[in-house]
Order: sequence, then structure tokens, then C-alpha cells
Amino acid sequence: MGPTAELAVIGGSGLYALLDGATEHQVQTPYGPPSDVVTIAEVGGRRVAFLPRHGRDHRYPPHLIPYRANLWALRSLGVRQVFAPCAVGGLRPDLGPGTFVVPDQLVDRTSGRAQTYYDQGAVHVPFADPYCPRGRHALLAAAAGRDVAAVDGGTVVVIEGPRFSTRAESRWYASIGGTVVNMTGHPEAVLARELALCYSAIALVTDLDAGLAAGETVTQEEVFRVFGENTDRLRGVLLDAIAALPAERGCACGRALDGITLPFPLP
Repeated sequence: MGPTAELAVIGGSGLYALLDGATEHQVQTPYGPPSDVVTIAEVGGRRVAFLPRHGRDHRYPPHLIPYRANLWALRSLGVRQVFAPCAVGGLRPDLGPGTFVVPDQLVDRTSGRAQTYYDQGAVHVPFADPYCPRGRHALLAAAAGRDVAAVDGGTVVVIEGPRFSTRAESRWYASIGGTVVNMTGHPEAVLARELALCYSAIALVTDLDAGLAAGETVTQEEVFRVFGENTDRLRGVLLDAIAALPAERGCACGRALDGITLPFPLP
């Protein structure tokens, strides 16, 4: 029997390692290899997998991340619940660098990305609420337990990248109700739903997006600096949420494919 895990963390920019004493595993999928080796360790008596979204050397830009391979690899290991930390730009003046947001909605503004496993047959998954409510609750409770302020709810506007937004785009995203802007939240969230996984994001604001402050702009250096300054806080929240998240899933995520005839078996 191969390696197994029940819960996973997909690490974003700046979070290239999470678990101490982990073992590394190469995983193959029908969609090619995932972003990197998957590391597995025990956290609070639970088997947890960690996968760096961009690779440990950050070799995958957001539009070339092998999203389908990543989620398929985790499910094939037995994972059914996923936490997805990520770096975001704030679209409101009150959401400055260092703020945490646990979103409940997203808007997809990407283009050209493979965003489904189901290219044959009628497989239409419900996606009105992209994030698992139980996972969101665990993240918010873990943040509160560590006295880390986290905004409950918000809309992630996912852009194609790898460039940052223009000022006009940033102002538009804010005007349509966007809370934060990001480059990796889609198709990751919908692919998780297509595999009937629980998926919950926690976003770290690293900057105010370009349209919010005249004369200021977003730089990669600043994003990485702020993320690095907050990595320990984020790691603590994630580990506490992992330990507290119930193993039994009572949400609708696991029933997302009920009544649908799939064109192939899931791992």
C-alpha cells in the first residue's frame, strides 16, 4: 500500500514548506506530475500532505501551474479536505498588508486555463459557494485562537497574471464587489469541487492593489517580503486548523457529484 493522507495544504507564494519530519513522495497522474513532490507528515494525529503550488523553487508562474495534476495527486493519496493559503492584493483601503481574509466567494477573470476534468459527457458541478463552510470555520477559529485578526468572508477576483493589474482594472474589480485579487484561486477551487473535495482558502494581503493609491504600484519584491514576514503566523493558523477540523465531513462538498454519471472513475 502506498502513502496516504486525509487532509492537504497547497502552499502559495512564499510558503514552500510546512510540515516538520515529513517524508517525500513522487506522485504520477493522468495529467502529468504535480508542481513538486508531495510531503506527508502527522499533525495532531492526522496524516497531512503538503504541496507547494508553484514548486519549491517557484518555477511555475500562475498561468502554468499544473492545477489538474495537483488536485488529482492529492485525491489519489486519499485526501478529501484541502486548505489553500495564498497571497492576495487588497481591493479595499482597510485591507492593508498583513491582513488575513477567509473568502466565501470568487470571480474568475482568467483565460485559457484548463479548468475541468470533464471534457466529455454532461458533468455540471454546483459551484454557487466555492469554499467549504466547515473548512472556513476551522480557519477562522484557529486565527481567533492565536489572536490573529481574520476577515470573515469576501470575494477573491482571480486574474490571469503573471502581470499585476492596471489601475483601471483594480478600480473596476473593487467596484464590482471584489475584496482581494489573486492569480491562483481558479481553477484550483473548481477542480477541487469536481473531485468532491472540501476546499477552503485563507488569503494573506501583501499589498494594496494598484488602483487604490495614486502613485503607488505593486512589486513582486514587496509581495514576497510581506508574505515572509507573516509566514510564521500563517503556519500557526494552518496547523491549528488542521488539528481542529473534524474528520467526518458533514458538508455538501463530498456530495457534489451525487447523481452525475462520470466519464471515468476517480482515484
